[in-house]
Amino acid sequence: MTKRIAVGILGCGSVSQHYLRHLAACPYADVVSVCDVAAERAHATAADHGIPYWYEDYGAMLAGEPFDLLVNLTSMQAHEDLNRIALEAGKHVWSEKPMANTLEGGRELLRLAGDRGVRLWGAPTVVESPQFAFMARALARGALGRVAAAHAAYGHLGPDWSEFFYTRGGGSLPDLGVYSLTFLTGLLGPARSVVAMTSVVTPRRHINGLGNVEVTAEDNAMVLLEHADGALSHVACSFNYYDPEDHAFTGYDRHTITVTGRGGVMKLAGYDWAPKAVDICTLETGRFERHADAPHAYVWENGASLAAECLATGREPLCTAEHALHVVEIMQAARLSQQTGRRIFIESAFGWPVVC
Repeated sequence: MTKRIAVGILGCGSVSQHYLRHLAACPYADVVSVCDVAAERAHATAADHGIPYWYEDYGAMLAGEPFDLLVNLTSMQAHEDLNRIALEAGKHVWSEKPMANTLEGGRELLRLAGDRGVRLWGAPTVVESPQFAFMARALARGALGRVAAAHAAYGHLGPDWSEFFYTRGGGSLPDLGVYSLTFLTGLLGPARSVVAMTSVVTPRRHINGLGNVEVTAEDNAMVLLEHADGALSHVACSFNYYDPEDHAFTGYDRHTITVTGRGGVMKLAGYDWAPKAVDICTLETGRFERHADAPHAYVWENGASLAAECLATGREPLCTAEHALHVVEIMQAARLSQQTGRRIFIESAFGWPVVC
């Protein structure tokens, strides 16, 4: 019989609807409870998805119907503290991004997970896509020759449904840039150092139901990473990029990530969190050829299902807590670079290569 992992969902906002649909199709997961500070939202989510237990208090959830895996879908500023409480309670944790707010905070979570004998994972899961796998293997076999540079960009005009995107601990880096930072470090290896500039382009934002709020987190960022062997990568992310296609996916053939070497160039069509295909041109071919053309083979909301499968079967996902924490340190370093005008050296690393 298939082992099934009891799952509790913390946070019943819009992201939870994506996760719940994916978990409903996962043969290794049973969602037994949901929790949200808005009781009516928790109750409605439980009713809509046939979930037997709902709570408005986190402590009551942890003390209530037993579950194995907490899925943390709350606001990004709260992730670290709520993850710590779950780990202390002996729960495995899948956390939406970012897993922690600082390198030291993330290291504490990893130490705590080890002490309690439980597992911790953090979004995003972009290294799980077939497009990532193709690109990683192409680089490994030397299809582009010596890699020189990579570039990624992702942005839109910013969310208008919650203020947490614009307050301290939020920002365009942990909401948007985190995807490309994960993807590019997955391809090129851990970052050795970071130079960055961040800014606030729109000092006040209109939030539905709240009116105008002051922006205290960066809403615009450019981050330059140094990898091994001379490779450099650049990530641009912003809540100030006008895009006529935005998230409509009519522009699936638009390239959002480019990797260039002495022997070729490779481009990702689609977003790294919603990839379509990979186009590659080498010295040998002299023209672009399309590969990994599978626009629906990967979805960004698969993380909790991957965690449940790991706990049920022992199959390890490619995304790891160590990689998520490395990206947390990069984002922390980017902000420090802006504050000091210095290059910031990175302490953390993760198991690489991600794909063999």
